[in-house]
Amino acid sequence: MESRPLADGKTIRLFAIGQLGWAILSGIISNWLVYYYMPSDTLVAEGMPIFITQGIVCAGLTVIGIITGCGRLLDGFIDPFIASKSDSLASPHGRRIPFMRRAAIPFAAMTVLVFVLPGTSSAVANNVLLFCCLMLFYITLSLYCTPFNALIPELGRTQELRINISTYISVTYFVGTAMAYLVTMISGFLEPALGPANAFRATVAVLAVVAAICMLVAAFGIDEVKYADTQPSSTPMGQSVVKTFKDREFQIFEGSDVLYWVSITMFQTGLPYYVTELMGFDDSWTFIFFAAMTAISLLFYAPVNILAKKMGKKKLVAFAFFFFCLAFAVTSVCGQFGIPSLVWGILVAVLAAVPMAMLGILPQAVLADIAEADAITSGENREGMFYAARTFSMTLGQTLAMVLFTSLSTAAGGQMGYRLTAIVATIFCFVAGLVFTRYHEAKVLRTIGATESASAEEGR
Repeated sequence: MESRPLADGKTIRLFAIGQLGWAILSGIISNWLVYYYMPSDTLVAEGMPIFITQGIVCAGLTVIGIITGCGRLLDGFIDPFIASKSDSLASPHGRRIPFMRRAAIPFAAMTVLVFVLPGTSSAVANNVLLFCCLMLFYITLSLYCTPFNALIPELGRTQELRINISTYISVTYFVGTAMAYLVTMISGFLEPALGPANAFRATVAVLAVVAAICMLVAAFGIDEVKYADTQPSSTPMGQSVVKTFKDREFQIFEGSDVLYWVSITMFQTGLPYYVTELMGFDDSWTFIFFAAMTAISLLFYAPVNILAKKMGKKKLVAFAFFFFCLAFAVTSVCGQFGIPSLVWGILVAVLAAVPMAMLGILPQAVLADIAEADAITSGENREGMFYAARTFSMTLGQTLAMVLFTSLSTAAGGQMGYRLTAIVATIFCFVAGLVFTRYHEAKVLRTIGATESASAEEGR
């Protein structure tokens, strides 16, 4: 077998820049889509137009909930197809990079069009346009992100590298998400000239250009063939999906991950409402609080990186799930008991920062371990399918979260609806922690231990 070097620091940094790009785009949709198309009474009073049908329309569901749910489900089902094509691609540039190069610009463009095209005077027409734009957004997201994530175990061929890569991309993920929260802060300066909707769109366009540049930097800066095993997989898509979901440790990881994404998506979607409706701040404070969470979280990255290498990842991940429950529970009562709003904001930011650091770094490294162990036991490199399946869990969780959030907040109404979403997020996160405690980390690490030693020697 041809000797391949281990990924160097420059390659890892370029990879993390790609994460920054798609985190900005994903964050814009996750954090602002519902806020933009289902504006609160406060936002409407400030001049925000209503573009799509509001209120519950069918079986307790809203139009925005139905549309986002369909988009997430399409993303989940298309991911295995793209993963299979990526795993089996024979190209002189590798199996992942060609997808990333072609998808970056369409991905950024569709993010902008989601907020631009549904701008007619007809709510029904806007419903249809939003549906079509969001479907295309999730297709382009999958075309970039599924191959991108599959590079994690391929570039991280040792335990130390996997944790380091996960740390780097976690930093840029949260920085990208924080940049996405800048939308209302930046658009606020443009509103006098452009109006609320157009100022919002212009801000999204600027951030999308930045994101596209970051994604292209990774796509054209990384030499995949130099570091990764680019031997195509011959397993058909259906068989690859079945083999992936037969892995017992992956089943546990996937179950926990779905529940986690329900809870964190409800929290992130609700953050603008928690800040404005429960704490009484202007919507520009959403960025301030998320930036504070991110900044405090970054202080814990180095300790988490060190502790994970010494005591393993399982204990830290399980602890993070249960600690996040506390942050969500506090959010559900913020603005009450006569405590100043700023104190509530600081308390939520501090409590959320610790689990954000752990869950930002470690789940990706856990999945890389599982994919590597499977490659050793099966003799097939199907990393793309494992990360497509993880994307499916994220998609499924986010879909359920969007439906639950829009339905609960609308049905209960006002502050009670937003508090209820935080309570539901707490419950889902607690169950996620219970499920993850069943993961057998020692078994997985024993499987990959011998080959990691060989890889380390090979890379020297």
